[in-house]
Amino acid sequence: MTVGIPIRRLWPEPSELPLDDAALTRLYGRADRPRLRVNFVSSLDGAVSVDGYSAGLSGEPDKRVFGLLRMLCDALVVAAGTLRHEGYRAVRLDERRRAWRRANGLAEYPTLVVVSGTLDLDPVQAALADAPVRPIVLTHAGADPPPGLTDVADVLPFGADRVDLAAGLDELHRRGLSQLLCEGGPHLFGALTAADLIDELCLTVSPLLAGPGPGRITAGAATPPRQLPLRHVLAADDGVLMLRHARP
Repeated sequence: MTVGIPIRRLWPEPSELPLDDAALTRLYGRADRPRLRVNFVSSLDGAVSVDGYSAGLSGEPDKRVFGLLRMLCDALVVAAGTLRHEGYRAVRLDERRRAWRRANGLAEYPTLVVVSGTLDLDPVQAALADAPVRPIVLTHAGADPPPGLTDVADVLPFGADRVDLAAGLDELHRRGLSQLLCEGGPHLFGALTAADLIDELCLTVSPLLAGPGPGRITAGAATPPRQLPLRHVLAADDGVLMLRHARP
C-alpha cells in the first residue's frame, strides 16, 4: 500500500505507478556481501541543514525511505556529534517493520554504533540508555570512557590516537553486522570517504535553496575523487529527488 505522498521511479525503467513499501524495499534491498550505505539529505545548493538541523530539509517521502533503510540494516552508524546535536532517541521500529525483520531472519532492531574520538557521550542519553539492543561505541586507545558509558554500551578501541574505521567495520562484520547504514555527520562521511569504505550513497535532494552558510554533507581533509555510479532515481510528488549511487 502506498503511504502519503507518492514516490515514483524516474530511472531506470520509468513508471507512473506509485511505489509501495514492498517495491521500495526491493529497490533498496540488502546486499549479499558486507556493505556500508550512507544516507543524507541535501538542499539544491548543497546545504546539509536548515537553521542548523537536517530536519528542515526532510519531508514525508524522505522520512519514509529513511525508515525503510533503518529496517534493512544490521547496524546504524552515526558520529557522536550528530547523535548529540540531532538529539537521537533509541533506535526503534514499529511492529510492521519488526515483523519484516523477523520474517527475514534478522534481529528485531538494528544495533546503534556510535563513532567517537573523544567519548564525549552522556550515558543517560536515550539513544544509549534506552536502546533495545546494547549499542557499540567505536573509539581509539587514547580515549577514556566517562563514568557509566561501559554500563550501557560496548566501547571498542581501534587505533592509537584516532579511530581506525576500517578495523572498526571489520569488527562489526565479525559480529554479524554486515549491512551498515551511516547517517552522518559530515566529518564521519569525509573520514569514511578518505578510507575508501563507502559502498553506497543514498541522497535525497530537497527542492530548496538554503543559501550561504550551512556546510556540505561531507567535511574534512581533501581526498581523491571517486566514481560512484548511479543506480536509480526516484521522485516524490512534493518535488523531492531520491538518488541511489553504488559501487558495481
